[in-house]
Amino acid sequence: MREYALTFVIAVAVTYLLTPFVRRAAIAFGAVPPVRARDVHSEPVPRMGGIAMYGGFAAALLISAQLPHLQEVFLDRTWQGLLMAGGLITVIGIVDDRWGMDPISKMAGQIAAAGILVWRGVQLLWLPLPGTTFVLGPQLGTVLSVLLIVITINAVNFADGLDGLAAGIVAISAFAFFAYYYVVAVDKGFDRQSYPAMIAICLAGVCVGFLLHNFNPARVFMGDTGAMLIGLLLASITITVTGQFDANSSRDFNAGGLVVFLPTLLPLLVLALPLADLVLAVVRRTLAGKSPFAPDKKHLHHRLLELGHSHRRAVLLMYLWAAIIAFASVALSIFNAPFIVLAVTTLVALCAMGLITLPRLRRRRELAKATATGQVTEDHTSTSPG
Repeated sequence: MREYALTFVIAVAVTYLLTPFVRRAAIAFGAVPPVRARDVHSEPVPRMGGIAMYGGFAAALLISAQLPHLQEVFLDRTWQGLLMAGGLITVIGIVDDRWGMDPISKMAGQIAAAGILVWRGVQLLWLPLPGTTFVLGPQLGTVLSVLLIVITINAVNFADGLDGLAAGIVAISAFAFFAYYYVVAVDKGFDRQSYPAMIAICLAGVCVGFLLHNFNPARVFMGDTGAMLIGLLLASITITVTGQFDANSSRDFNAGGLVVFLPTLLPLLVLALPLADLVLAVVRRTLAGKSPFAPDKKHLHHRLLELGHSHRRAVLLMYLWAAIIAFASVALSIFNAPFIVLAVTTLVALCAMGLITLPRLRRRRELAKATATGQVTEDHTSTSPG
């Protein structure tokens, strides 16, 4: 655990220290786009913060490779493929943040980065199914792995709509993955020093280090450079954690095998709100006769702002929902008390719903008070002498 803690601190520190330099470089490079109609910030903010995130990730990974208790993690060369794929996706993001890229070109770059990961061994080997498992062949495993990576990249990119939103949600997901794997490793006797746990703690550190500059009011945006990078890293954890389990042993785990379903489901669960927002946006724009890629101001975070929440409160509410979903899923998979977990989760979710509706209730109360005050004044005027 000490090695993981040190790796986390390195990722946080390097990312935090690099970000101001990247911000100044982005300004000099011209990566400061004008404010668009759908943006929620009022002043231009430099992008390309993902360069600092890649630097923090690479530094944490390379330094941790020198730690005695973690050297076995790096015997497999998969981590080199992750550095190469991360470097490629970072370059693609820089081009997009500075000059812009059409969706087809960007998708081709994402597929290429996913292909590098698969080539270096980050590939789904099997899928858990109710009561059984489905072993994937090389071709089907490659296709599904690339598809999962590209979907996760775009889901994270889509979530990057408010200051600190994407970094916070992915940090929550990374912490959930780390807690999930570490607890299961202790319980089942797996090796606690492992590739997925290492990548998860590096990703969490990178997001936290950048969030210190990116939380509202943001001084720099990660841009597509950072959003695509952390989506790539999150997908890598998903696939490699799935490969840590024996495809024939799912019936031995708690909660009816949920522990082996979780690696594949957790990114989708944590990103449930952005994914739902993505589907709703595509349907909404298609029904309106617009392109699915046409921007608008009807996303979930825009609606939270319209309800009367401040920028920070809207982000914190989405953090809360991501944490509820992620850690409830982890708790269900590793504890033999599903009813207690569901009861606590339901209680916290109801509190979160109350927080969402609080501004509307406050406005109704203020309106009722104003109406009552106006009625009292009118009655007083009608009964006054003269």
